[in-house]
Amino acid sequence: MGKIVKVSGPLVVATGMQDANMSDVVRVGEQRLIGEILNMTGDSASIQVYEETSGIGPGAEVVTTGTPLSVELGPGLLENIYDGIQRPLEGIMKVCGANIKRGVEVPALDREKKWDFVATAKVGDQVVGGDVIGTVQETSSTVHKIMVPIGMKGTISSITSGSFTVADVVATLTTEKGEKKDLTMMQKWPVRVGRPYKKKYPPHIPLSTGQRVIDTMFPVAKGGTAAIPGPFGSGKTVMQHALAKWSDVDLVVYIGCGERGNEMTDVLREFPELTDPRTGKSLMERTVLIANTSDMPVAAREASIYTGITIAEYYRDMGYSVAVIADSTSRWAEALREMSGRLEEMPGEEGYPAYLTSRLAQFYERAGQVVCLGSDGRMGALSAIGAVSPQGGDISEPVTQATLRIVKVFWGLDSSLAYRRHFPAINWLNSYSLYRDRLEPWFAEHVSPKWMEYTGRCLKTLQLEDSLNEIVKLVGVDALSAEDRLTLESARSIREDFLQQNAFEDEDCYTALDKQYCMMGLVFAFEDKARRAIAEGANIDKLAELPVRERIGRFKSVPYAAYKTEAEKITAEMTEQLNGLVQEAKV
Repeated sequence: MGKIVKVSGPLVVATGMQDANMSDVVRVGEQRLIGEILNMTGDSASIQVYEETSGIGPGAEVVTTGTPLSVELGPGLLENIYDGIQRPLEGIMKVCGANIKRGVEVPALDREKKWDFVATAKVGDQVVGGDVIGTVQETSSTVHKIMVPIGMKGTISSITSGSFTVADVVATLTTEKGEKKDLTMMQKWPVRVGRPYKKKYPPHIPLSTGQRVIDTMFPVAKGGTAAIPGPFGSGKTVMQHALAKWSDVDLVVYIGCGERGNEMTDVLREFPELTDPRTGKSLMERTVLIANTSDMPVAAREASIYTGITIAEYYRDMGYSVAVIADSTSRWAEALREMSGRLEEMPGEEGYPAYLTSRLAQFYERAGQVVCLGSDGRMGALSAIGAVSPQGGDISEPVTQATLRIVKVFWGLDSSLAYRRHFPAINWLNSYSLYRDRLEPWFAEHVSPKWMEYTGRCLKTLQLEDSLNEIVKLVGVDALSAEDRLTLESARSIREDFLQQNAFEDEDCYTALDKQYCMMGLVFAFEDKARRAIAEGANIDKLAELPVRERIGRFKSVPYAAYKTEAEKITAEMTEQLNGLVQEAKV
């Protein structure tokens, strides 16, 4: 037990802590506020407190729990809303109302709710950490696999199917030393330590999102990492909602890290109302929300992304594909900067701590496609997508630059595109994906061998447009050749008919990969046929006004079931109308 000698906002210094260790969770003062030891100097400990410290003064007692900051893992995580240190907000509301009282203690997992446990292991089975011993139907779409805690090994001496709480014993394990270990449906894991696995593979399967600009030009892999930097109003949150709803993953962990309270409120209201396209039920059935708004204690914000990714790793270990969406890591970095300043550490660039890059890497490097622990060889994937909110949209600031050195995909949002109402406002000239070449074999096998050719052609056409626009600004569009004007028309079609996407229109908010390929095919079929028509004397102005251009523009809203038939009709019309222009030119 120690005594406080200094209080500086969320930072508390206590002496007499010789029995404590680095990263131990402590209880501070009479209200037993939650804190974590940041560093030790002799018997003096610097503690970051995850709750408001007003009223705490020198002389107050500090008691160590002897364990690091950990999360509870088990049935009941899905559909739940937690704060940054995994306190269930709905459970707290039942105890103390809408405002969180200091020192409130509510378990992360409901200790009274019973779950139907179905044993899959039997007495006499040899098991190791990670082996599945039973299942629980957590939601209508997700089977929760109850695993042997990591580090345990032995023989199942008893196991029972039935209705249990997460704290009830469902099985007993006899170790090689003859010790009896009771197994429950719940386990704990320290948030700052990545959960182990057998082997990590380079990601090679794309994470299909249904967002055309992402899937075609800047794809992310399952088990990959991506960043979405963008200024205020450029559509980061809508983008993340679309990714959460439409991404080809089994589960989503959404971390609202330091976001404004009203924005987080919108998330909490909208997610239960969003319909999961897989099941037709609420998207919350496969979502865990972590809400840590900007008015909550700054120290808990620093812990929130570790809490979220640890929960995601737990479901990854079951063999699921999980996406972690962090909004935003800039607010998390600001929490690091504030705590670093209070610890009187030497500041780095723009006041951020010197270890900013390594902390970001600790978060993103926990993503990956892995062979999970256990004897069945199941595979799981964890994809990490972080939003970055650079001040004034300046991506040269330290958080964005540190993130870009770590992640493999950069979706740069552009305020000028957003002002022109072009959404998603991803700038195709400065965004990139380092997974493109690695994913090429998958696209060639599952979509089309021409997929990479088409996507590369899209990027090349848009880059040519940017160069031609510089000439147009100087001498006007009439000074361009017919071929260059056709390039501009083709680029406009790519931008407006293909890349621009409505997140709120039923047929346009999600586009399957094969339909995306067909859309690119229509744009390029028109360009190729038009170039031949121009070579035979067709007028470029009349060519740009052909009725089939409008049909191509509306193709994105065609229902998936009818898109192939519609594409054939458009192709036939395209050929007929272009041939008509050529005949007119010859006459």
